[in-house]
Amino acid sequence: MLLRAEGLRHTFGPIRALDDISFTLAAGRTLAVFGPNGAGKTTLLRVLAGLIRPQAGRAHVEGGPRAIGWIGHQSHLYGHLTVRENLDFWAQLYDVARARRAARVADVLRAVGLDDRADQPVHALSRGLSQRAAIARAIVHEPRVLLLDEPFTGLDLAAATRFRELLAELAAAGRAVVLATHNVEEGAELASDLAFQVRGRFVWSGQRSGTTAEIAAAYRRAVIGG
Repeated sequence: MLLRAEGLRHTFGPIRALDDISFTLAAGRTLAVFGPNGAGKTTLLRVLAGLIRPQAGRAHVEGGPRAIGWIGHQSHLYGHLTVRENLDFWAQLYDVARARRAARVADVLRAVGLDDRADQPVHALSRGLSQRAAIARAIVHEPRVLLLDEPFTGLDLAAATRFRELLAELAAAGRAVVLATHNVEEGAELASDLAFQVRGRFVWSGQRSGTTAEIAAAYRRAVIGG
């Protein structure tokens, strides 16, 4: 298993952000975690990424932190640097070999459709283009595990479609992906596995079955009844 969570618990004062969450995720699998705002989805991803130490339980990613690609609510890009300079900087941080760094940066720029914007400073990009650059930053080191927190925010229809295709390609290449969103329609098509998170707890989890409409209906029942 590339990713394992065992009995994760975490609170913020009286709020239970994580309440005994356990799951495993193998190579090539995509877990979509659906939940309303405040359900604890971001806390779960931050624990999996090693950014927060849980108060109970443990999370393990095969290969450690360097095997993780992370897309959160912040881009972690430097506005005064160009897109290419940002990607080269992050590639260096993740020890991408110098001999292949330029080629790897070029590859991810093409993958997210920013090869024609590579030499523009990030501060000059629109919200959607900045999100594409953040996606490129998250995959430049070829991580084995991708953790994605509302990654479609700011993407137009064409960019969102291309991103879904890219995620499908990454999963097919043996990555494990955890996608957290409140929007079932955004994530259901990509998922091999599903979880409904309500008030910090997985109220339902399992392998995907049924249509997106059926999944959305089951999710609504879980949230209303949760």
